[in-house]
Amino acid sequence: MLRREKDMSVETRERMRGGKGTVFIRHLAEHLPPMCRFYAEITLHPGCSIGEHEHLGETELFVFVSGAGMVTDNGTHMKVKAGDATSTPNGHTHSVANTGTDDLVFIAAIIKDPPAA
Repeated sequence: MLRREKDMSVETRERMRGGKGTVFIRHLAEHLPPMCRFYAEITLHPGCSIGEHEHLGETELFVFVSGAGMVTDNGTHMKVKAGDATSTPNGHTHSVANTGTDDLVFIAAIIKDPPAA
């Protein structure tokens, strides 16, 4: 199913998860499969961030499209740039900040873990 950019909703969140500034979230799909909780393009202007938070029962994936930033993964700080990808599994924490001079843009997906057997 094709979705045109004009049909995608954009949400703004101030100080998301205790971060700085305004986060812009462009929802990429209207109907997600049951195991996918979130699928969006996220834009952080210079100096903006999403604060550290934990994922429980799910994994969050980031693919960085443009810009440069810093990701904290379970307390480890790592520089990221366009072309990099991260994965935050169940029980881990992470945060992301735009440390560059251009917008930091990335695709984010949150996939629920399968039920325990």
